[in-house]
Amino acid sequence: MTDTVDPERPMRSALWRGWRCKCPNCGEGAMMQGYLKVRDACPQCGEALHHHRADDGPPYLTLLIVGHVVGPLMLWAYVQYEPSPLIFILIFGTLSVVMSLWMLPRLKGLIVGVQWANRMHGFGI
Repeated sequence: MTDTVDPERPMRSALWRGWRCKCPNCGEGAMMQGYLKVRDACPQCGEALHHHRADDGPPYLTLLIVGHVVGPLMLWAYVQYEPSPLIFILIFGTLSVVMSLWMLPRLKGLIVGVQWANRMHGFGI
């Protein structure tokens, strides 16, 4: 039995590449096929990406971050300006939806990058 040492997978670059929705291995190929579907393999380097298990992580993190940003903004805007309910709902509802839609695929890529760097769920094979 031979002892093989796997090359190190740097977490920082995997996180950055995942955030940009790029392959965590090469950083060139698109990780996503569509809005949230992760490709089975990277089109550039061929790295298998089908092992990921992002599941409920990205929506949870999106809700956590958006809620912690929009919540205090809502409180500040209400106290400072006392806007009408319709304007308040339109502004902060739109802000919440836009932030959520922008963050969701990036956080999914981030989680796939973490799993790849840590060789989780079959990424180490």
